[in-house]
Amino acid sequence: MAKSAALVGAGGLLGAIAGAAVVSAVAAPLLAQAVATGIDFDAVASAVDLDAIAGGVDLGGAGDLVSGAGEAVSGIGEQGAPALAAPPADTSDLTEAVTAAGLQTHLDALQAIATANGGNRAAGTPGYLASLEYVEEALGEAGYLTQRQPFSYELIDYEGSTLDQTAPGDESYAFEDDFYPMEYTGSGTVEAAVQAVDVNLSGDRASTSGCESADFAGFLAGSIALIQRGSCDFSVKATNAVAAGAVGVVIFNQGNDVEGDDRFGVFGGTLGTSTWTATPVPVISTSFEVGEEFVGTAGLVLRIDVVTNSTTIDTWNLLADTPTGRTDRTVVVGAHLDSVPAGPGINDNGSGTASLMETALQLADLGIETENRIRFAFWGGEEDGLQGSNHYVAQLSKAEVKEHLVNLNFDMLGSPNGGRFVYDGDGDAFGTTGPNGSDVVEGVFDGWFASQNLVTEPTAFDGRSDYFAFIGAGIPAGGLFSGAEDIKTAEQVTKFGGTAGVALDPCYHQACDTSTNINPVLFEQLADAAAHATLVFADTQSSVNGTAKGKALGQWSPAFKGDRALR
Repeated sequence: MAKSAALVGAGGLLGAIAGAAVVSAVAAPLLAQAVATGIDFDAVASAVDLDAIAGGVDLGGAGDLVSGAGEAVSGIGEQGAPALAAPPADTSDLTEAVTAAGLQTHLDALQAIATANGGNRAAGTPGYLASLEYVEEALGEAGYLTQRQPFSYELIDYEGSTLDQTAPGDESYAFEDDFYPMEYTGSGTVEAAVQAVDVNLSGDRASTSGCESADFAGFLAGSIALIQRGSCDFSVKATNAVAAGAVGVVIFNQGNDVEGDDRFGVFGGTLGTSTWTATPVPVISTSFEVGEEFVGTAGLVLRIDVVTNSTTIDTWNLLADTPTGRTDRTVVVGAHLDSVPAGPGINDNGSGTASLMETALQLADLGIETENRIRFAFWGGEEDGLQGSNHYVAQLSKAEVKEHLVNLNFDMLGSPNGGRFVYDGDGDAFGTTGPNGSDVVEGVFDGWFASQNLVTEPTAFDGRSDYFAFIGAGIPAGGLFSGAEDIKTAEQVTKFGGTAGVALDPCYHQACDTSTNINPVLFEQLADAAAHATLVFADTQSSVNGTAKGKALGQWSPAFKGDRALR
């Protein structure tokens, strides 16, 4: 629900129950109890609103229900808005209009743009601008209200950084192959003795190394802290090390198997923000092999030289709004528009871009006017750390956050060896629960695929795509994904076809992510589901949740921020 019910007095609230007529026997007693005892109306309203979604009742046909006791609600009790899982609008006209041929047209256009602009469509490049202009022109001509949302950010690379052993003996380690600086590391050169901190190299290698200040008991100030990955965020480990007097930090990979996460090789980590400490020191990651070697070397002295090269990226998000629909229930349908510099990014994420474009164009061509405003959002700078979507959410006021009904995220929909993955909104598979209402979003996607006799798998809200900022703001979120670098299992082959033992997208973040790097059958299935869900939420007259009650960032613990690990 966008806002919660709170009526003045028992007569008003119970009258609303009677007017709704079909609010279940579970919700009605809760409301009555709220009147009698003064229970928090927001919590009760959540139960009523979710009950309405399940039972097909519109609790806000003439206006959103308003949080806070003492505020009147108009229009409560209008009956007949079907449940979100069985939407009032027949979406078949739209899903049938979204075709493989139409989707391929956009993929070919994005490929041509990349080919003409140095082989990529990365943020801050001519290829990105040309991609934005292509989308902007097409949707503007179709009647959408388009706007460019400018933003800037600093892109840091660490080329030239070095890691050397200076005692006992001399040895140099390879940048990127053996070590890599963490995002928001301090820069400069340090040379010092190395001291391991509570590491575990045996058994399952479960590690809480550096997670507690007590782990640094006996740590010699002026040393480089050698810490094992595991349990807590890297920022916590590094902050504790700095507090103990460390002049540098080496965090080596954990050395165990974690599904969907390499815990042996070099990894790209982030300290979260530039304010992780007031006194930043060089912080680098290494492979487990290198870390294990360091632990076993008596008298080890390392020299770390972190070089930071900063480039300012000036770019834009592109927003395309339907000209009609309730602006206080905006459905943000998002996909990032940029590629990595290494290639044209046709699956990642030309496929999401094409899906949004074709849905938008077919909605306009069919003349469908929706109950709620749809904002098709084409994010910039996703490959540099979710920059565009973070900027969009950061500039929203609290009131504007509440005007966002839901965020649907579509990032990589056509992986050549992929699958049908639905974000785990209710947390029953991975524990990565989204804000209240995200379970409803998951159910809409699962319901669509079930109606097509297509099986799905859940995928975690791990923080690797543009839903990150929306979840942090308490906005319900969900979406689809066809897979990236993870290896397809034999079980997944029975569900989705393809080849076991091969990456879901063998060209992920590579030059070979071209217009031929697409499974057209899978892509159309996911694009149809995306179109279906877009229209379901755009036409619902039921709220999805009260964003004031959504999970805040502090209650959600993502493992990644974009493609960089947080812990």
